[in-house]
Amino acid sequence: MNATLRQQLEDKNKKLTDMVIERAKRDFPEDIALIGLSGSFRTGDFHAKSDLDLIIVNNTDRGWEISACFIFDDVGYDIYCTTWDSLERKANLATEDPGVSVLTDMQILYCAKPEYLERFQSLKQNAVDIMFTPIGKDCLDRAEKHINLAKQDYADMMLSNNIGAIRYASASLLYHLVNSIVNLNNTCIQRGVKRYFEELSAYQHLPENFEYLYMSVVEAKTAEQMKTASHAFLSGVIKLHDEMYQEYVEQPAPTYENLDGTYEEAWCNLRNKVLASVAAKDKSYALIVAESAQNYFDEMTADRGTKKFDLMQHFDPDNLETFQTAFLQVMDEYLQEYHKVGRSVERYETFEALYAAYMKQ
Repeated sequence: MNATLRQQLEDKNKKLTDMVIERAKRDFPEDIALIGLSGSFRTGDFHAKSDLDLIIVNNTDRGWEISACFIFDDVGYDIYCTTWDSLERKANLATEDPGVSVLTDMQILYCAKPEYLERFQSLKQNAVDIMFTPIGKDCLDRAEKHINLAKQDYADMMLSNNIGAIRYASASLLYHLVNSIVNLNNTCIQRGVKRYFEELSAYQHLPENFEYLYMSVVEAKTAEQMKTASHAFLSGVIKLHDEMYQEYVEQPAPTYENLDGTYEEAWCNLRNKVLASVAAKDKSYALIVAESAQNYFDEMTADRGTKKFDLMQHFDPDNLETFQTAFLQVMDEYLQEYHKVGRSVERYETFEALYAAYMKQ
């Protein structure tokens, strides 16, 4: 872009900015706290038809009245507002919107009162502090939320036969996986949508074959190609998340305290149901009980650090005894977890013994 055109665009933007600020001062002195500049004109990555990204922070609902959408000089403009609540969510990175750079990079053009600027700077510092913390559970949990949204997109894709719906779901999946990768690297998007691929490519933590996985979703033409490419990209990000979780998050370990009552709970809630469903040859009942058992032992692994068990691989609706045998084996192995930490099962043969022990607690 030549210097003359750049100066013309900057002069036009100044006129537009001054216009919005003038109206804010005149009509909304108590309703609008801040006006700032974000987007391509803030980063310098603009072109002749770039719009002006003004961020207007409202104190009241009345402040929304300054919003406007219009076309001027063959460019579309959207003068929009946001709220302090929205900025606070961004400051805590507790939002599906990746636009945290609105806080970290926004140039303040107008401030109604000094305390508003102080509040904004405090929120900005909070976001910066979070992103400067070492990679750990918080950012990995944020990444997982976006992975789960991508999983929903994938499910929608697999349930559809409409090429447009499938393409939309694949694009949404791509968007959510981008946000997941951003959080896996504990950062934020700096340069906007058109630079997603370029910006992510420079990150430290990426799924293997990132460029291929990303572009396969973009370039897929048929429904089958979209589904295949989306599955591959989603699987790659899930694998990266799981590997990073193992590396950066301290894993729980079984202890005398955290295993308290867990074997007895499994006996109470699962064992007799497994035996009863198998004895009745009730396939439906047995499957639901099997799911409950798998879920319980998975929770113990995640929360208490116990051994991982794969019960569902043994479920056969035409041979329920196989699952029962596997379940009882898991119960025996889980009991060994008790023994390793020096815990014994709370088991009583008489009511008198139970009463004496229970009343001492």
